Amino acid sequence: MSETVAPATELTSQYAAQVTNDLERNVKEQERLTAEIASLQQQLAAVQHDHTVLVNVQQALGIVQAPARPAAEAEAESAAEPSPRQTADGTHGGKPKARKSAAPRKAGGRKSGGKSADAAQAAQPTLVELIRRHLLELKEPRSTAEISAALVQAHPERQIADKVVRVTLEGLVAKSQAERTKQGRSVFYTAPKPAAAPEAEAQPDDADR
Repeated sequence: MSETVAPATELTSQYAAQVTNDLERNVKEQERLTAEIASLQQQLAAVQHDHTVLVNVQQALGIVQAPARPAAEAEAESAAEPSPRQTADGTHGGKPKARKSAAPRKAGGRKSGGKSADAAQAAQPTLVELIRRHLLELKEPRSTAEISAALVQAHPERQIADKVVRVTLEGLVAKSQAERTKQGRSVFYTAPKPAAAPEAEAQPDDADR
């Protein structure tokens, strides 16, 4: 009996050791994949954030750009159009006529698209206008974060980032449409002070009297 039990015990020990090793490798593989997934999610979030910031900067600068067309749609349209050989097989005048008839359609489409985009842009105030109005309503200088938070609260439908607000404020300062003050490491912005021209003109009258 002792000789039969000994080989069975050794075999069980070998299986147990192999299962333990396999479990350890499985756990390490799960940890590796989990780390890769977390890294990819962080990269995706960063890219999405950059996209939002760039769109907001584009809107702040007043740039109107037609949305990019998917590659699949462009390929489908190009496949539907007849090739030059197919058009030339019928008559010699077929190719020039096709180009002449297609040209006005494309030009008209661009015109209508441009007008609709301009109308949409005009209907909605730009970020520059919103910031200028907010600065005029302020009684005290405010930081970029405070201005951005106020704009987000007033316009929740728009995506307004602190970075875009800071760039816009610096642009207004460069155009003398806003004033910037520093308190330690903090930077505050306010509307420009009105010029004191009427008082300066009134001084000579008082002196003459």
